[in-house]
Amino acid sequence: MLSKFFKKRRLQIFAPLKGEVLSLDQVPDPVFSKKMMGEGVAILPKEGGIHAPFEGIIILVAETKHAIGIRAKDGTEVLIHVGLESVSLKGEGFQVLVKKGEAVSSGQLLMEVDWKAIGEKAKSVITPIVITNSENREIEITHVNESNIGETVLMYVGPK
Repeated sequence: MLSKFFKKRRLQIFAPLKGEVLSLDQVPDPVFSKKMMGEGVAILPKEGGIHAPFEGIIILVAETKHAIGIRAKDGTEVLIHVGLESVSLKGEGFQVLVKKGEAVSSGQLLMEVDWKAIGEKAKSVITPIVITNSENREIEITHVNESNIGETVLMYVGPK
């Protein structure tokens, strides 16, 4: 367990969506379950859109709208990948509200999602949230079961 000092001095990654929090090894896709993209968690969504997990800059909006990357002031980079094999939807079911290079505030709505459409056409609605530069970071996962947007801390992150 990391100290309270560590928690106060490190970036808090808040839940970008409401749902059941899963460990990455529960994600039925080896790219995420084997942490090829980085350390993190996944959320089985209940409702709502995708919100910024912290204040930062948008560094990626996938052409197919299924993923958004954000960089925090401390350099931590997070990828929010909406659904599994959702790239095949070619943007259907996603309405992205931000663009690459845009500054965002914690809790800001980044994307509206039609979970029903994605659930019917993609492999899964499970949404991984991964730290893509995790090899340079010290990460503490909070191991919560449920997430509320902007309230639930999923991870604490700091430099190694």
